[in-house]
Amino acid sequence: MGMHITRLIPKHALSLGAALLFASAALSSTFDLQERIDAATDGDVITVPAGLHAGQYVVSRSITLEGEPGAILDAQGKGDVVKVEAPDVTIRGLTIRGTGKSLDRENAGITILSPRATIENNTLEDVLFGVYLKKAPGSVLRGNTIGGKDLEVQRRGDGIRLWESPGSIIEDNVITNSRDVVMWFSENVHIRRNHISHGRYGLHFMYSDSNVLEDNIIERNSVGAFLMYSKDLTLTRNRFERNRGPTGYGIGLKDIDGVTAEDNLFIGNRIGIFLDNSPSQYDVWHSFEHNVIAYNDIGIAFMPSVQRNRISDNAFIDNIEQIGIMGGGTFKGNEFTVAERGNYWSDYVGYDVDGDGVGDLEHRSEGLFENLMDREPKLRLFLFSPAQQAIEMAARAFPAVRPRPKFVDTSPLMIPVNHNLPAQQASATGPMAALALALLAGSFTVLACGRSQRSKGIRGAKPTQGAAA
Repeated sequence: MGMHITRLIPKHALSLGAALLFASAALSSTFDLQERIDAATDGDVITVPAGLHAGQYVVSRSITLEGEPGAILDAQGKGDVVKVEAPDVTIRGLTIRGTGKSLDRENAGITILSPRATIENNTLEDVLFGVYLKKAPGSVLRGNTIGGKDLEVQRRGDGIRLWESPGSIIEDNVITNSRDVVMWFSENVHIRRNHISHGRYGLHFMYSDSNVLEDNIIERNSVGAFLMYSKDLTLTRNRFERNRGPTGYGIGLKDIDGVTAEDNLFIGNRIGIFLDNSPSQYDVWHSFEHNVIAYNDIGIAFMPSVQRNRISDNAFIDNIEQIGIMGGGTFKGNEFTVAERGNYWSDYVGYDVDGDGVGDLEHRSEGLFENLMDREPKLRLFLFSPAQQAIEMAARAFPAVRPRPKFVDTSPLMIPVNHNLPAQQASATGPMAALALALLAGSFTVLACGRSQRSKGIRGAKPTQGAAA
């Protein structure tokens, strides 16, 4: 049978296959990567030839490892693949795979134990932890693709973990099917243009100050970003989309002091932004401006005691609940109007007679069912039901049962904020994401036209105080 099959294959194909097998066998017998590393001196460049290189490697020289196309380092299920013990090491252009599965030993594709490593344009696959920076300040992780092991999320390691590695740069990486991308005790880290998906926490900060997040796409995780016990964080032009785990925050802020969040997109999460004791210091205010918060179950959710957040020039579009208060207590001390500019609310029912772009009536959040639902979350079961409609009808018919407004925006905007999304982000998650963004942009136009036509239809004298009430 084998002879018949052989006759069907051209002789030149057999010769080529035999040559490749021979070359691979010769390579494995003559190229010892660990031996080359140990014999190198600082500044050397070691080119790793194409083929499978099985084993675990320790880099104790300040060198560059650069892979030819098809160069694979495979630990074959044992421990770490590469451990870097020298400063100023570069690892580039390799496929790294096959770590062990020990969370206790933190088996990683690449573990960095010294400063100023550069890890770029590598593919890490079937790894427990991806890249682990442990006391490796000033390192750069750029252009890597990191995929975790096929395990339950609680058994996975982190795609990227930083421990006491300040001043590092994490940019242009794609991380999927890991647990978290986590920063511990690492300040002044720049995290930009990464795509993080299908994990537990897309980003997780603990005690990491003065960090910058910009132009990242964080989608389809249990939580987009959970930022804790840190200060002075800047979030700009990020997309937090469809993070819908049990809590499902786009971002969650706990005991954070000094957040500036501008030009971000929060779409389709359970909760777009969640605030818990943030800020925690009495002399600190947070600023949220020019963000689009759309199609979430709750746009922004506050714990009742949260104060000192300024929220203006944002667009709240068709969230089931625009602002939620999680639990009892008095909600106060946050500003929804700053310098006579509020926010755009898709459920605003006022008008703009003088055409200055600001509504002539306050936007007041005083839905009775929303108020009840904030106190008792189980009532969400009745969203969009006849029971909800009956309760809201009763509140309109009998103002005495109408609750105190959760918040008031004294200068609501008539036109949604224009979100300037970079072109590379619009296509980064594929044609469906681009279509969704196009629809969102289209909705801005429709809503703006609708507001304008309604205002034109009622131009005239402003209402009296009695009419406003």
